[in-house]
Parts: sequence; structure tokens; C-alpha cells
Amino acid sequence: MKVRKALLSLASLLLCLPASGMRPVADADTAATVVRPVFAAYTLEYGSAHLTDTYLTPLRYEGWHAGFDYQRYQAMRFAPRDWTMRLHMNLSVDKTDNPARNASMWDIMLSADWGMMRRFRPLTGLTLAAGASTGIELGCLYNPRNGNNPASAKAALTVNLTGFASYSLRIWRLPVTFTYQPTLPVTGLFFSPDYGELYYEIYLGDHSGLTHCAWWGNYFRLDNQLSADLHFGSTNLRLGYHGTLFSSKVNHLVTNRFTHALSVGVSGEWMSVNPRKGLPRKVSMISALY
Repeated sequence: MKVRKALLSLASLLLCLPASGMRPVADADTAATVVRPVFAAYTLEYGSAHLTDTYLTPLRYEGWHAGFDYQRYQAMRFAPRDWTMRLHMNLSVDKTDNPARNASMWDIMLSADWGMMRRFRPLTGLTLAAGASTGIELGCLYNPRNGNNPASAKAALTVNLTGFASYSLRIWRLPVTFTYQPTLPVTGLFFSPDYGELYYEIYLGDHSGLTHCAWWGNYFRLDNQLSADLHFGSTNLRLGYHGTLFSSKVNHLVTNRFTHALSVGVSGEWMSVNPRKGLPRKVSMISALY
């Protein structure tokens, strides 16, 4: 009898082993796979520009502003529900005239910044985020009327405060998301020659006093973007406003650049799928902006 009981106990143990070995697989099947779609927006903008650069001329020039803007948001891998990243790039062209309308000044500017933000959701449909970014800005103002030095180069590397406020609602039956996104440089480095210094002198080796520490007393730039994403389907229609306020004063040189523009474009969320792995059975999707 003792041998029979021992054999029955051993058989019961062997039958239980496959069942216990299947439990981790079942838990893995029920666990959700976190998916972080990329939110991207492509917009064209057009509006007005107001330029002053005393290196080229003491007069204020006014005209039109045009540009292309790109934004990319994605939830961070380490804490996707709380942290998000933003990549922002903008290329703009301004064509302005003096008050007499007998001379023109062009402005070409390229800017890019990347940063991370901590997200908060105080109310249903409302997302707030605050963080920091680092950015670069490169460009040039060109005034052919200034014969000795017709160009004024611009370059800056900054550390910025950034964030966004996003609110989703329905207008009649159409889902709409309104988003406000400011970027404000706090400190950094920027380029400026001395008053009356020729670029040919810089080329010959006069490199002193060209780099300056940026702070709000000599370098101020505020980038404002207000947009509305109309969710007609998987791709959204984006309408908005983009305004830039810029002012610098160093080496007795003053530069002011104010632009206001309306923008239109498309936005949406995109996911990449590995064809070798296929789609997971259970997915938890975390949007970066909404």
C-alpha cells in the first residue's frame, strides 16, 4: 500500500508540472505591449515680417513671411505615460521693404530644437506639459543696398523653457484638439560682430568678441504656436497661428525680428510594425500629445 501511494503521489506531481510551467506563458499573453506612436505635423505658413538690423541699416523694413514647419512628438520609452519628447524644425524666408519702398532686405532662417517634457492631466481632455530643450538657429539677413557689408549672419545655441497645453473636445460631431506651444530661450551663446566690423576682417583672423553669452537682457526670443487639429480621419487637418518675437542688443548693434503667420497642414499619429513579429495580442497605446 505504501508503494502504491508513493506511485500515485509521483504521478500527480508529474501531471501538475506542465500546468505550472504554462502559467508564465499565460501571464505574458495577458500583459499589454506598450506602443508609442509618433505624432507628426507638417505645416506651411504665410504672414507678415518686421525686420530691423542696425548692422545693415537703421531703418525698419516690413513685408511678407513664409515658412515650413515640422513637429514630432513621441512618448519616452522609460516613462511613456509621464514624459514626452518634441523635435521641432522651421525654415522661413522673409522679404521686406524700407519705408520708401525703394530697397529690399531678405531674411532666411533655419531653427531646430529638441527637448523633453513632464506631462500632467488635471482634467479630462486637458494635457499640460513643461520641460526644457536645446536648440540652434542659423540664418542671414541680406540687404544689397549696404555695399560694404550686404549680409548680417545669425547663429545661436540656446537652452530653452518649453511645454504645451492641449485640450480635446467635440465641435458638433467633429473631434478637435487645440494646442498651444511656447518656446523661450533662457541662456546660451550667440554670434555678433562688433559695430562696423567687416566680415573680411573676421576672415583675416579678427575673431575676438564674436561669441556672446545669451540672457534676457541682450537676447530675447519667444516662439508661439497655436493650432487646431481637426480629426476627420486617421490624418488630421491642422490650422493655426505661428508668431516669433526676437530682439538682441550687443556691441551697439540692435536686431529685431517680428513675424506673424497663419498656418495650414496635416498631422496625425503613425506606428511602425515589425513584419517578423506581427501585431501583439494586447496593446496599450500611449499618445504623445493628447
